[in-house]
Amino acid sequence: MNIKTLGIDIAKRVFELHGVDEKDKVVLKQRVSRGELVVTIAHLPPCLIGIEACSGAHYWARRFRALGHEVKLINPQFVKPYVKSNKNDSHDAQAICEAVGRPSMRFVAVKNVGQQDIQALHRIRERLVKDRTALVNQIRGLLTEYGIVIAQGIDKVRKQLPIIIENVDNELSVLGQELLHDLQIQLLELDSKVKAYDRKVDAICRANEMCQRLTEIEGVGALTATAVVASVGDAKVFKNGRELAAFIGLVPKQHSSGGKQKLLGISKRGDRYLRCLLIHGARAVLIRAKNLPDKKEQWLKDLVARRGHNKAIVALANKNARVMWAMMAKQEAYQRDMN
Repeated sequence: MNIKTLGIDIAKRVFELHGVDEKDKVVLKQRVSRGELVVTIAHLPPCLIGIEACSGAHYWARRFRALGHEVKLINPQFVKPYVKSNKNDSHDAQAICEAVGRPSMRFVAVKNVGQQDIQALHRIRERLVKDRTALVNQIRGLLTEYGIVIAQGIDKVRKQLPIIIENVDNELSVLGQELLHDLQIQLLELDSKVKAYDRKVDAICRANEMCQRLTEIEGVGALTATAVVASVGDAKVFKNGRELAAFIGLVPKQHSSGGKQKLLGISKRGDRYLRCLLIHGARAVLIRAKNLPDKKEQWLKDLVARRGHNKAIVALANKNARVMWAMMAKQEAYQRDMN
């Protein structure tokens, strides 16, 4: 069977295959189970395989590459325009097969197991932080019902909650004190877990040379550096730093027509987690602008004067993304005085 391009619509148990030959003639339309997929692909000649970048895609990409095939992952939003008629698994596989052969198509880099481990670490830590924020908000809300108000901020809750529980002059009953004490224990446990994951992130950063180099950039710490290395991997999949910034969603949206260019706010596409880390890092840098090299400090001050504080933060985050691309793609050291 002479297959040039194969599109696979992956799922949990059933997989749809659609293959074409050199003349784009359909030579394979098949539905296989999960257990049969690897055996089926192993019996095919080496070809280009396209898969939507969804749950499990990186695992299958690694398996198929080990069998000698070229595998490319496509963002689902780029596959949708190629779906003909009504949506079903067969039409999806056909659309993937057609999309993967387009010369202008953008692809998602296949992650190795190490990158997925780091991403899993970040996802678990992110969920713990969200749980902690929700817990603190619940504590503040419950205390308000008793006429006790605590200012915003986790640190304030940590300091004041033990005092409130032990205070005999408030209206807290014995049961109320027990409930708040239980919430306090939960908060301490979440703090301990978050710190444990922070130590894991720091250890990974210290063991990775590229992460160490990225942390030299102002506004980039161990958390951001490891997240970028895990998410991006090979920066050469992006043609330039602007493409990486666009992948993170830090470039303006466009609504241009008739030769008139209209730029809007940032696109907020791509990796929301990376965008959040870079913007938080840039905000911290702007607060401590006096510690920056003279050239960058003056650039930031001029930018704040022209465009305002928040836009300057986003601009610095965009700049840091481009600098990281240059360091990763070209294996360059960070030149502090040049930025």
